[in-house]
Amino acid sequence: MGVITYEHEITSSIPPKKIFKAFVLDADNLIPKILPQAIKSVQILEGDGGVGTLKLVTFGEGSQYKSVTHRVDEIDETNCTYKYSVVEGDALAGVLDSISYVVKIEAGPDEGSVCKTTSVYYTKGEDHHITEDKIKEGKEKTKALFKAIEAHLHANHDLYN
Repeated sequence: MGVITYEHEITSSIPPKKIFKAFVLDADNLIPKILPQAIKSVQILEGDGGVGTLKLVTFGEGSQYKSVTHRVDEIDETNCTYKYSVVEGDALAGVLDSISYVVKIEAGPDEGSVCKTTSVYYTKGEDHHITEDKIKEGKEKTKALFKAIEAHLHANHDLYN
């Protein structure tokens, strides 16, 4: 088994607690509403939304993938930290055992925030075909999703207060 790790940061003008509520705590409801082309739906398969919950994430029409199953590994609202893993789905492409993510939203400049994400890909072997281009593509999609949520919060500033 191989391990590939990368880190990514996105800055936001939205305060940490507010963006955490939208981007993490209410993402299952919010993202399909504002970006149905990215995520069509999120369905809880097992659990109550907390640690150990399994969620089926179905991607939108334009996605190269159909769906994945997320497992919630940790939710820390006080420190704005969320850990989850992709444990099933076509995004694993037969070459990955799983992908683990740590999302940490911290205070940033001008009362905004910085979203720091660490992604760890656990490959089934060394012949995994995970290229820098694929990683860059994933980073860009995450940034677009994050920025769409940020724009939604600016347009609806009374949400998640």
